[in-house]
Amino acid sequence: MRSLSFLSMEYLFLLMSILSQCLKFGSGTAAVVHAGNGDGVQPLSKIAIHKAVYALHENASVKAHPLVLGTKGGDSDWVTVEIECPKPSEDDWIAVFSPANFSSSICQPSDDMEQFPDICSAPIKYKYANDSDADYKKTGKSSLKFQLINQREDFSFALFSGGLSDPKLVAVSNVISFANPKAPLYPRLSQGKSWNEMTVTWASGYNVIEAVPFVEWGMKGESQTRSPAGTLTFHQNDMCAPPARTVGWRDPGFIHTSFLKDLWPSSVYTYKLGHKLVDGSFVWSKSYSFKSSPYPGQDSLQRVVIFGDMGKAERDGSNEYSNYQPGSLNTTDQLIKDLKNIDIVFHIGDITYANGYISQWDQFTSQVERIASTVPYMIASGNHERDAPNSGSFYDGNDSGGECGVVAETMFYVPAENRAKF
Repeated sequence: MRSLSFLSMEYLFLLMSILSQCLKFGSGTAAVVHAGNGDGVQPLSKIAIHKAVYALHENASVKAHPLVLGTKGGDSDWVTVEIECPKPSEDDWIAVFSPANFSSSICQPSDDMEQFPDICSAPIKYKYANDSDADYKKTGKSSLKFQLINQREDFSFALFSGGLSDPKLVAVSNVISFANPKAPLYPRLSQGKSWNEMTVTWASGYNVIEAVPFVEWGMKGESQTRSPAGTLTFHQNDMCAPPARTVGWRDPGFIHTSFLKDLWPSSVYTYKLGHKLVDGSFVWSKSYSFKSSPYPGQDSLQRVVIFGDMGKAERDGSNEYSNYQPGSLNTTDQLIKDLKNIDIVFHIGDITYANGYISQWDQFTSQVERIASTVPYMIASGNHERDAPNSGSFYDGNDSGGECGVVAETMFYVPAENRAKF
């Protein structure tokens, strides 16, 4: 693609505008010093979940509704959490766990754990109990709103006292889940190794024994064809260090990639993700579209956005992100707003700042779905994706929180012979 080596002046102004908005949004926040295991960079690392103890109170309760999410076909939904606590405190907080069962019964033995904890899985996010009710300390009652995305597992909510550093489990909610937790979700496009090839990568809860993954696609308004998809995943033992190998671990499900080949130049294609179940039925995603690349050397304007260090944030105002990556939603929204004027995105490192908390990768791919499902979203690994001790990374720190490149290189396709060096 001849024009990918430079940005047009038009797009330089757009890029400058986006960066300007991000800086405005994030101004006034303190600089963060990078440290090991994600400390100071990933907010979930502030929770001493491995020190949590059970202090269940029979008169405390947490109730979540609705019980079934995504009944209208969506991959996100709002949940109301009602709290009652007979001994409320300002440092009480509500954790969102997924899977819903977070007891020690699911803990996997690990040499990285000094002792077998009561809780061995970090929450996916949290809010303080008084987040929406300043009188919580007086009344012991509060109602919180959380936005959840489909992450292939059920959810529960837990009330803790003792703040983040000395958590004591007071009450646990009922279990809620999405109508189809295994649904194919969050597609991200990547330019293939050839100019006329596009790849589609997505996540689901279906392994290849349960269902065969594929993409149904074709030129807009014309007949559709189907291309099979390969399936990858990774396991807890593939992680190189804590917290990815311990409290930050969460099953990533299955990552599927399909190759759409022999595309006509500068043409609009539609596609949707599919899984054929063993009983012959199908599970489908919603429909998406993209525009293929121009022929090499063709006189065309290709508008490119290049950035790094974006991270992710939450639209429900979870306290976890109150001072963390505040500009990432702003950047995402600016890109979506001008998506018709973008041909390709390069996110050159420091992608999610998950730093070993694997749940954050689903949340990131959900956040950028409207962009990544429409134009190629090309990534490269930064220190927060790759660096881990004794893993072969250029630096020997643990800025990746033990991910050591495994997560990024599996979650996103890159057109390289050796993804670990991309």
